[in-house]
Amino acid sequence: MTIEEAFNDSIEYYDDWMEKALPNYADLFGTAIELIPFEPGAPIDVLDLGAGTGLFSKHVLGKYPKANFMLYDLAEKMLGVARRRFEKNAQQFQYTVRDFRKIQGAQEYDLIISSLSIHHLEDEEKRKLFGRIYTLLRKGGIFLNVDQIRGGTDYLRELYWNHWLTQVRRAGFSEERIQESIGRRIPYDRDALLGDQLHWLKDVGFGNVDCVYKNFFVGVFLAVKE
Repeated sequence: MTIEEAFNDSIEYYDDWMEKALPNYADLFGTAIELIPFEPGAPIDVLDLGAGTGLFSKHVLGKYPKANFMLYDLAEKMLGVARRRFEKNAQQFQYTVRDFRKIQGAQEYDLIISSLSIHHLEDEEKRKLFGRIYTLLRKGGIFLNVDQIRGGTDYLRELYWNHWLTQVRRAGFSEERIQESIGRRIPYDRDALLGDQLHWLKDVGFGNVDCVYKNFFVGVFLAVKE
């Protein structure tokens, strides 16, 4: 099964799963939105990489109702959910079913976002994508990445894993649903260390870089193009 097939198969429950399975979902995305520095309501241009069902874009739209969005994802059915989500704002949204590693075009953006997607890439692919993101941003533009972080030791990796299992079981998910998620996660996850991700962002030219919020294995990364 390819990664796009795996995620297409999850569309019926994906949003609910994300909101309950991510450590402190509300804090993660609340922090990310708070970091966007533009005047609320400004007509900014937004690129969402690995957009899935459009959850991150939904949060951005709440603060920037005049924004224009381009949503990129390999999984066509996931983007289909996003299309339905944003039907009332259809003129503000465009969609591309494509591997974002092959992103092309001269369009520049004020804000580039991604959530729980870039960690599927190999480390060198992450570095190259960060470089492409840098070139696609306007001066003063922002990159926000809500993504997974690899624990630096066996102890930390086990701690993160056990905490996640406890959380999803407390949320009431069946073992079948949990195993389905593990089946998507294990074959495709390529989590990187926190320090490496910050280093790669600095290497491609971002001046201000930080992991502003971290909860176990998930963090909110901020990178500003000066």
